[in-house]
Amino acid sequence: MSCNPDNNQGFWSRVFHLYYDGFRSMTVGKTLWLIIAIKLFIFFVIIKLLFFPNFLNSKCSTEQEKSEYVRHQLVTDD
Repeated sequence: MSCNPDNNQGFWSRVFHLYYDGFRSMTVGKTLWLIIAIKLFIFFVIIKLLFFPNFLNSKCSTEQEKSEYVRHQLVTDD
């Protein structure tokens, strides 16, 4: 890809091609990005499932009960 500013491609197309060409020519970087992707998957999916269960579904069954429970927890000082 040339760096000609008079190129007829749009901004997003040029950004895409910049990253596409950069990732295509990477060797070690691909492995590092794979490690980053695996870590993000672990952080956002696995840890959420293990440490942040859906608390309201265990306490309430309907949307009305959930909203009342949250309102009660926010208003009272228990």
